[in-house]
Amino acid sequence: MTQEVIKPGGNFDYDFIVPDPGTYWFHPHVGAQPDTGLYGALIVDDPEEPGGYDDEWVVVLDDWLDGVTATPDQVLTELAAGMGDMGGMDMFMRMGNTLMGATSDVLGGDAGDVYYPHYLVNGKPAADPAQFVGKPGNRIRLRVINAGSDTAFRLAVGGHRLTITHSDGFPVTPVEVDSVLLGMGERYDLLVTLGDGVFPLVAAAEGKQDRAFAVVRTGSGSTPPVDVTVPELTSTKIGVSGDLAATEAVALKRRTPDREVKLELTGSMAKYDWGIDGKQFDMSKPLQDAHPIRSGERVRLKVVNATTMWHPFHLHGHTYQHADGGPRKDTSIILPRKTLTVDFDADNPGLWAAHCHNIYHAESGMMTVFGYQN
Repeated sequence: MTQEVIKPGGNFDYDFIVPDPGTYWFHPHVGAQPDTGLYGALIVDDPEEPGGYDDEWVVVLDDWLDGVTATPDQVLTELAAGMGDMGGMDMFMRMGNTLMGATSDVLGGDAGDVYYPHYLVNGKPAADPAQFVGKPGNRIRLRVINAGSDTAFRLAVGGHRLTITHSDGFPVTPVEVDSVLLGMGERYDLLVTLGDGVFPLVAAAEGKQDRAFAVVRTGSGSTPPVDVTVPELTSTKIGVSGDLAATEAVALKRRTPDREVKLELTGSMAKYDWGIDGKQFDMSKPLQDAHPIRSGERVRLKVVNATTMWHPFHLHGHTYQHADGGPRKDTSIILPRKTLTVDFDADNPGLWAAHCHNIYHAESGMMTVFGYQN
């Protein structure tokens, strides 16, 4: 909706202004291409930020199957056929390239649709883990990006506590946690003070009974095993967006909304008919159900999850603020049967997608458009 596709052998130059510092990333919106690793981190530094840390590490989490068990296009075709009525089956099992019985209390039930043979930290599997090297006592800023397509990750560093300082690029009132939950597309900045030794950095594939694994090394010692017990992952002190508040510097100014838009997330795993307001997005007619807004408006957006599965909802071209002083974000987890209420300022004229950041849900039709009127 914002440009023609870049054809094979072609090129496109992006020229843009970066108004907001923070941890971001970029990827295409053609089929399930992000699940082939076609993405990158985009870190926007603020020269006036006080810092308060000794080093920063970018930590990219991903789920991987391309070229191992299937291609993303094959998975999408398999999912599109639907799973039918499984009779309430809750046994954890793999069926082709899909998962049944992958459940998580923190996600409100069904954790995901797709079987992945590997979970990665910075492109490396647990058998050949990424290594992060620091000094005891150093304060590290972790810029964590969930680049996965169907997996929420619960991230922890064994033997350490984490302080959440930013979510989706924007600062929040600091919150100390044992782990943090990231839906697909979400980013969290965390501060951690390093101990002395060798520690596991683990991102549990929430509900999928597997994990991404890396090593933090500040001293001598052997590398912990991949299946090492990490108490922080079983702690109830989990960082989620609902516990966060935007700092005063980035909070939206109080204002009565000029317009309210309600979206209902619909569909099911059985038919794989994910959509919005009961309709699957038609890629050939992207504007037929577009939601009109006007430049300068304060828009209140209510996103109702009418399904029995969680969805990471993402809005292009804008950042919003959770109701009641919550965090500034562009991607938020919405649990089953729950409603996300956010406000955003219509300050970026154009045509902008809003969709589930589960790539397979978006490609199946859980997407809509916001379009500016003159």
